[in-house]
Amino acid sequence: MTGIVTVAQLTAFDEIIDVRTPSEFAEDHVPGAVNLPVLYDEERAHVGTLYKQASPFVAKRVGAALVSRNIAEHLEKRLMDKPREWRPLVYCWRGGKRSGAMAHILGEIGWKVARLEGGYKAYRRHVIEALASLPQRFSFHVICGPTGSGKSRLLAALARQGAQVLDLEALAAHRGSVLGSLPDQPQPGQKWFESQIWAALNRFDPAAPVFVEGESKKIGNLRVPEAIIQRMWQAGRVIRLEPPIGQRVALLQEEYRHFLAEPEMLLARLACLRELHGEKRIAAWKALAGAGRWDELVLDLLEKHYDPTYARSMARHYPALDEAPRFAPEDISPAAFEALARQILAENGYGHLESRAGGR
Repeated sequence: MTGIVTVAQLTAFDEIIDVRTPSEFAEDHVPGAVNLPVLYDEERAHVGTLYKQASPFVAKRVGAALVSRNIAEHLEKRLMDKPREWRPLVYCWRGGKRSGAMAHILGEIGWKVARLEGGYKAYRRHVIEALASLPQRFSFHVICGPTGSGKSRLLAALARQGAQVLDLEALAAHRGSVLGSLPDQPQPGQKWFESQIWAALNRFDPAAPVFVEGESKKIGNLRVPEAIIQRMWQAGRVIRLEPPIGQRVALLQEEYRHFLAEPEMLLARLACLRELHGEKRIAAWKALAGAGRWDELVLDLLEKHYDPTYARSMARHYPALDEAPRFAPEDISPAAFEALARQILAENGYGHLESRAGGR
């Protein structure tokens, strides 16, 4: 038994199965879906070549054998323990042959399987449309603060207290500056970044605030959806995080310890600032790094580069920044940020969220 459903019905199923190739799945997919390809990348390329160079009949004959073999393997391994009541949703690129083959066999077994109308393409259109309008439903509380103030740590602490947090830098796998790339963790593609944002917003309650870090339009190589940026800039409630500079220097050395362990990587990144600061200043920073004088280097980077850049950006996008409430953790320990999160929630009338965190 099979049926056709829309993107609005995604949550009605026990499991979502993406039958596209691993490379298609890696680029983007419905959040929470599992990848059970009916054709792998090399197989799909081979069938496509046969379609063009031999004939559609030959391509379909070879493709059917490959599809049958792959579905059989999924049944014997990944799907063997599924109960009779299991309800899967299957999709492919356009909701056509690949998902149809998987859905037909699953339905013949007796599972109440459904296919996604329009496949991944319909899902992608839905995400684009939703991200243009969905942010308007939410009230964003924007955490602003200079580099090293612990904005990401505060967001994590707020989330642990039960607050709704949209951590764009975590989703983007980037800290949002020239030194912001994470070691051994590449950024996702733009489409998967947007899918994760869409999924997060869909989990949120519009009646409660969404805490987010003040960002520019780009985080590394990724673009933040325009509707979110505009909502933050035009209607966001700003909260200023301003610890003393000594704490910021210490926090940055914790956050960027991979640069301290591999100074060559740091020096390569600092070279990207040559056009902004000139050869003489870059040479001075490299000398400090080479000598392991990290406190001096971090302080100078903050005073000469990060703080002026951040101040200009915030003044441009948040005209009421000077009137925003100001907070600072007692130190850079996890306990200090937990206490600060409780204080912010209490002063904004959301102290009750702590009970939500305890019930998770």
